[in-house]
Amino acid sequence: MSYITTEDGTQIFYKDWGPADGPVVLLSHGWPLNSDAWEATALFFAGNGFRAVAHDRRGHGKSSQTWNGNEMDTYADDLAALMDHLDLRDVTMIGHSTGGGEVAHYVGRHGSARVAKVVLVSAVPPLMVRQDDNPGGLPVEVFDGIRAGEAANRSQLYRDLADGPFFGNNRTGDVPQGTRDAFWLQGLASGTRNAYECIAAFSATDFRPDLAKIDVPALIVHGDDDQIVPFEISGKLSAELIPNAQLIVYEGGAHGLPDTDRERLHADLLQFARS
Repeated sequence: MSYITTEDGTQIFYKDWGPADGPVVLLSHGWPLNSDAWEATALFFAGNGFRAVAHDRRGHGKSSQTWNGNEMDTYADDLAALMDHLDLRDVTMIGHSTGGGEVAHYVGRHGSARVAKVVLVSAVPPLMVRQDDNPGGLPVEVFDGIRAGEAANRSQLYRDLADGPFFGNNRTGDVPQGTRDAFWLQGLASGTRNAYECIAAFSATDFRPDLAKIDVPALIVHGDDDQIVPFEISGKLSAELIPNAQLIVYEGGAHGLPDTDRERLHADLLQFARS
């Protein structure tokens, strides 16, 4: 298995698939998941001649379950360490949900010298929690409830999310059991402190300054029935804040688009990466 070690001694696991000389896509996963959430997409890109790199965020999957560093600055720095270690260049960075925040914060914190394009899929920017200058955000009590579930019985929390709003199964009832089980298993592979603290990272980080610094072509993909990261407070606003961003809205789309709308998403991602 492949790891890098960051300056604070954290081991970050990553997958590196496809031809070494292919154009690079880097895939950042959502909460509380890991790189397995992007496995089908990585395989798809590798099969189309791309070099697909996907990592497990610290505290998630096979990476170290650190006590500290469970916030966006460190997540972005870990991503920079990975890109520097592999000397990735002209990268199409693709982030789902929390991973979209990680991608945006990487550009805001480290610049776009290694970046060719950015894609935010069902992503948390610009800012999820409600505050005085973000009156349309979600009440902090929503995230307090997730924290309470994480602390009380995280296995049940992940089961409830998978069976309900994450994939929109509470709307359709047709999301395969295996898809829902994969979410639950990946969630339980995270460290509980890491997952708990990541809730603040994805909900309370203000990504608006980061979005303003994205100076490469950007694609926003979001479902208009996303019950986890509502379109009106996220994808719609991100498309307005990123200069010349392209927005694709999936009608009736849920949060877990890499699973629920896989073929369409793959086609849109490939077209954008090749453009």
